[in-house]
Amino acid sequence: MSVTLFHNPRCSTSRKALEMLRDAGVQPMVVEYLKTGWDRATLVRLAAGVGGARGLLRAKEPEAAGLKAATDDALIDAMIADPILVERPVAESGKGVRVGRPPERVLEIV
Repeated sequence: MSVTLFHNPRCSTSRKALEMLRDAGVQPMVVEYLKTGWDRATLVRLAAGVGGARGLLRAKEPEAAGLKAATDDALIDAMIADPILVERPVAESGKGVRVGRPPERVLEIV
């Protein structure tokens, strides 16, 4: 099974999710999104898998405070402009999309 993990190696939860996938015998394609950035098509696809762009928003970031009333399009624009606004990690496979909070959630789509 092909799994993509949108990963921040500085985040302990993201590192734990990656470890859990590997322990389950899955070698995910790892995308360090803070390095690569986001494109609209990917964020739209991931957002659809989690019930909307708000499901991807890392609300703990100070930059997220001004986005409380934002539309999905505005949230995606903000996430493209500032990739740290996306919660981490995000796993995607043919079985769906999961935000790894808690990290065990990534195993639901394996």
